Amino acid sequence: MGVHLAITGSIATDHLMTFPGKFVDSLVPDQLDKISLSFLVDDLDVRRGGCGANISFALAKLGHRALLVGAVGRDFETEYRGWLDDAGVDTSGILVSETLHTARFVCTTDTELAQFATFYAGAMSESRDIDLFALGSDFDLVLIGPDDPDGMLRHTRACRERGVPFAADPSQQLAWAEGDVIRDLIDGATYLFSNDYEASLIQQKTGWTADDVRAHVGTQIITRGKNGVTVLPADGDAVEVDAIEGVIAVDPTGVGDSFRAGFLAGIAADLGFERSAQIGCTIAASVVETKGTQEYVLERESFLKRFGAAYGETARAEVDAALSLA
Repeated sequence: MGVHLAITGSIATDHLMTFPGKFVDSLVPDQLDKISLSFLVDDLDVRRGGCGANISFALAKLGHRALLVGAVGRDFETEYRGWLDDAGVDTSGILVSETLHTARFVCTTDTELAQFATFYAGAMSESRDIDLFALGSDFDLVLIGPDDPDGMLRHTRACRERGVPFAADPSQQLAWAEGDVIRDLIDGATYLFSNDYEASLIQQKTGWTADDVRAHVGTQIITRGKNGVTVLPADGDAVEVDAIEGVIAVDPTGVGDSFRAGFLAGIAADLGFERSAQIGCTIAASVVETKGTQEYVLERESFLKRFGAAYGETARAEVDAALSLA
């Protein structure tokens, strides 16, 4: 494909655990200010992850070689870089810290797929030192995903100053960010990605109404889990896309990242909002059915078969012709 995408965001190691019960059964509503809990888990999976890496990996699975931009520790060179290179990700935009460890995501998931997670930034803090446009000047779109806050702001402002289209994806960083930071991160975005909870959080923290948010971005994409996706274009009516049915959920980690990759791959192929969201939903189904964010297999015929069963043969034929899946 001729479209050049840059994906900025976290690159991390995921430590994923499963709790064989429900977190809610251990919560005492009027004692939450004193919460002190320990959960005995069944297993531990150590996986490759990070939002930027997950999105770039999924784009590669869909036949699109994106530039991954982020900061890592020297431990990244041991195995992770080779994994991404072999998958088809351009890792030349990665900064390697001399002193800090690659970021680490530690997450426990219960039987209801509720999660408790902790994120150690580590080398990710050095992404603020990356000059995005020193890595290239021909980007058609830059996705600015969860990363070091100063790095996110630097990339966002650089895109605005140069008039380069960007997709704002603040997601996990919304929890710490104040309204002025969030406004800075999303103002002028060609695309704004969030789930439905995050969309409400953006409004609450910025003080903007839903219409205000729409006035500051081009197209807003809101994922709603099993209830599908809503795409709100700058012009025209909302586009509603159903999620894939019959999904056997195993682990929700990284599902939103893969949706974003699918959507961007569709946009890069000029498929329009509906097809792009459908691609995102289909690859997301593969990820949620797999333990780990980059462990799924995306084989062309099975992907297209599942896509066609959900969205029809006409849609399948359009995607088949447009995407270069392996």
